Amino acid sequence: MSATRTVSADPPTRTGGILARLGRSMAEHTRLVLGVWLIALVALGAAAPSVFTSLAGAGWQANGSESVQVRELAEQHFGGNSSAAVQVVVHSDSLPITDPSMQQTLAAATEIFSADPRFGEVVTPQPGMTISPDGHTGIMIAGANASTDEMVSAVDELGKELTALSTDTIEVYPTGASALWSDFNKANHEAMIKAEMMSWPVTLAIMVLAFGSLVAAGLPLLLTLAGLVASAGGLVILNEITPISVWAMNFAMMFALALGIDYALFLVARFRDALRTNADPRTAVAQTMDTAGKAVVLSGLTVLVSLSAVLIVPAPAVRTMAVGIMLAVIFVLAATLTLLPAVLGRIGAKVNGGSLPYAKRQQHRSPMFAAWASLLHKHPWPFGIGAFIVLIALVVPVFGLKVAMPSIAVVPEDAPVRQGYELVQQQFGDGAPGMLQIVTSADDAADTSRVAMSIDGVAMVTPAQEAADGSDLVMLQAVPTVDPSDPAMDTILADLRSQLPESALVGGAPAENLDLQQALDDYLPIVVVVILTLGFLLLLIALQAPLIALIGTLVSLLSTGAAFGIAKLIFQDGHGAGLLGFDPQGFLNGWGPVFFFAMIFAIAMDYTVFLLSSAKEHYERTGDPAIAHIDGLAHSGRVIAAAAAVMVAVFFTFALADPLPPKEMGIILGVAVLLDAVLVRLVLLPALLRLTGRAAWWAPVWLRSVLPNISFSHG
Repeated sequence: MSATRTVSADPPTRTGGILARLGRSMAEHTRLVLGVWLIALVALGAAAPSVFTSLAGAGWQANGSESVQVRELAEQHFGGNSSAAVQVVVHSDSLPITDPSMQQTLAAATEIFSADPRFGEVVTPQPGMTISPDGHTGIMIAGANASTDEMVSAVDELGKELTALSTDTIEVYPTGASALWSDFNKANHEAMIKAEMMSWPVTLAIMVLAFGSLVAAGLPLLLTLAGLVASAGGLVILNEITPISVWAMNFAMMFALALGIDYALFLVARFRDALRTNADPRTAVAQTMDTAGKAVVLSGLTVLVSLSAVLIVPAPAVRTMAVGIMLAVIFVLAATLTLLPAVLGRIGAKVNGGSLPYAKRQQHRSPMFAAWASLLHKHPWPFGIGAFIVLIALVVPVFGLKVAMPSIAVVPEDAPVRQGYELVQQQFGDGAPGMLQIVTSADDAADTSRVAMSIDGVAMVTPAQEAADGSDLVMLQAVPTVDPSDPAMDTILADLRSQLPESALVGGAPAENLDLQQALDDYLPIVVVVILTLGFLLLLIALQAPLIALIGTLVSLLSTGAAFGIAKLIFQDGHGAGLLGFDPQGFLNGWGPVFFFAMIFAIAMDYTVFLLSSAKEHYERTGDPAIAHIDGLAHSGRVIAAAAAVMVAVFFTFALADPLPPKEMGIILGVAVLLDAVLVRLVLLPALLRLTGRAAWWAPVWLRSVLPNISFSHG
């Protein structure tokens, strides 16, 4: 398998690039590096414990949409009676709402709201509007006098105090959008923390098996822990500048664990190999950083670029979730490029401490993956076609995928907001929890009411409420005949907006959900194109070869599509729902396609970088595509398999959660990693690398003159 080298004129003679010098510097100044990180972790760690109480709880809206305009008008002109207002349902089977005991409960709730400046005007239950036909249920409305995030926090703090007003005969439940997000965030946060804790011992076990050494296995976990603490503190500080969704920390925790271990795996494995030829740990660190370090930097940049595309979506919660992950990746990268080299330089050969018997024979060039690569090299067509057919078959269901914002079913049955929601439906009708708010001019009030009542799917329209500040605006509320999550709500909203007078704006919680879903749908193609384009450009810059950069990007798209195909079968069609313990909603949660696409593609490109950077390193040294193909997989296969096993374990622990969103997230991401590692990185991409041969690494002279000179081999 010899060949004349044609890729570059001369073999590299350098002693190392920027990363090699950085690694050596970190290894030579261990005390300084550890001291700086200790100070940083103490400073950021002091803020970290408050991360889940200080971060924002709302932000699920489409900025600039008509529904957001209505909410802002309601807060400004109608005493805060907006979608963010808190509704308190007071019910008794035996007592009417006029009973002194019921009135006393309402008065106590009013005192709680009046003592908190975040609440505006408090409206007690009104006959014919917020008192049920049988007179046993009333809805109190406490206006929003603060931002949506602050209203969710208010319910977090006062929710238990309100429900504590319940007695043996009287039930009290806070409900409405702010209460929903409060209970929703709380249930999902608890589930994700539990899953995170379950993943740690599983991860450690996989690491020990992969490395065969307790010390080597423990280093990635310590690195990840540093990234987690720094990320948590960083998010709290960032939240002082702009509201950050509490979900940002949930995703940041998950990605810091998964990527931190990925990067550390790659570096530690390469460092152990470098020690075989370099007795000096600092030299071994320099060599490690000059080869594997470049792959880690490129991988981190790919993740950051993929997630940055999500920032164009005008939804605060979605944007800040991306920001949270990006911040975690930045801290993990910083720790990988500074803290880990410093520790490796200090411990040297002790990295193999606590080795299991089989580990003493373990080599960086895995004989098992070398044999697998040789088999693929001899028979690329059957393996490549087989993997391609399986992936295409899994992609097909995507074309029937439906998305929508989550229904009340994603909140636990015993959550106060769900109990209040269901009670309102029983007493006032299916559409009562999702009233649509209409703000219009006083002159158009009569026409607005008449047209709204004529819309199919509108059960009732409340009398016009005049603006509290005397402005020429009125508010009406249209009660739909269907549940807020019913697909018919989309048609009702569209009919109202198209037929009402020009001055009328339609909002309310259901409208905000539908407007957000529309924004997510509209921006999805843009996000996909941006991610694919930037991902290709990064691979092109790193690999200096357009064909393999294009192939690497397209196969990542293939595995991403296959993951969503399986998501459709499970979460929309309900296959395996009984085994996984959930009731399918008939659709995928609305933020899934945009957000999960960015996450899955980032992870897929992570493995692409590991495999192709290793292959390019061997091609640079030999100029032989066969050696690049076989040795690239032989040197990266074990790391990819171990990293994928860790990620699958981390993600699948979330599938054990009771709430649907973390279950959905865990299964989709876990399946994506499994498909990508097994079918794409270890079968399809190596097969394509074999079939394209020398062409995979070819680039026109003009392109090489434009691109920066990046080499993955160490001189």
